[in-house]
Order: sequence, then structure tokens, then C-alpha cells
Amino acid sequence: MHIEFITVGKETMTQLSQALLEDRAVVPVGTTSARTIESLYWLGVKVQQDPDINAAELVVRQWDAYELARYGVGAMEALNFLLDCIERQGLTELTTTTQLLITPGYDWKIAKGLVTNFHQPESTLLLLIASLVGEEWKRIYTYALEHGFRFLSYGDGCLLWGDKR
Repeated sequence: MHIEFITVGKETMTQLSQALLEDRAVVPVGTTSARTIESLYWLGVKVQQDPDINAAELVVRQWDAYELARYGVGAMEALNFLLDCIERQGLTELTTTTQLLITPGYDWKIAKGLVTNFHQPESTLLLLIASLVGEEWKRIYTYALEHGFRFLSYGDGCLLWGDKR
């Protein structure tokens, strides 16, 4: 999976935590935003495991979600660990990288849906869609193909809800 640079402000993390507290659906726009939001969870898990970690060392590698899953930290708890970490270090935002690979079987932690365009077959981004909506992705994409929807960056958009919402 490719690496993306991300920057997330303290205020955004606080709003995400509040949304989880109030049981409001978090619906990112775009796969980069989805990967960013989900990466915040894994960064929080890393802080929970090493509270003294320097924010500059916080990155999400491709397989972190699958290797760190055993820790069972709640989403709001993970965000709060991350917030505490950056506050202790006097930061107002976190800039890092994510290489998070989201594939079928991934357990979404924060996002409950996604607004995105239609992605190419056999792409990592289509795997991300399949992980969110489950087997329903085939019906969605068949419908899009049969009705002439446009694919790729300047194509038609859609709102997808996670199959566990």
C-alpha cells in the first residue's frame, strides 16, 4: 500500500471523539480521509502501548492494523490516548504518514460510512470498499457498470455505509 502524508489537528481529533461519545456516524469523504481517520485509531493504540513515544515516531505501517488488533482498545479511548500524547508534547496537530492497508476482514474502528468515487477493479482502494460494505460491493459495482457510471477521480460519487453500522 502506498504511503500518504497526513496532518490532523487536535480540534478534529476532539470532534471525532465527541462524535463517538454521542454515537454519531463518522463518514469521511474520500479514501485518503478514511485511511487517515482509521489511522488515528492505530496511532492511539501505539500510544497506549508506549505512552512516552515521541509524536515524530508515530507512523502507521501497512500491517499495523492486523498486528495491533490483539490489544482491543476502544475507539474513543485510542483517540484520547493520542490526544493526550500530542498535548503532552505541546502540539496542536499531528503530521505523520500512513501506509494502512484496509482489506476485507478489516474491523473499522471510527468510520461508519464513506463518500467516494468508483474505483478500478483489482485496486487496493476497491479492497477498502469491499472491507467496508462486505459482499455488497459486487452488487454496487455491477449496478454502476450496467448504468454507465463514470469511474476514477472525476467519476460519479456514492455514499457507502458499512455493513456493521
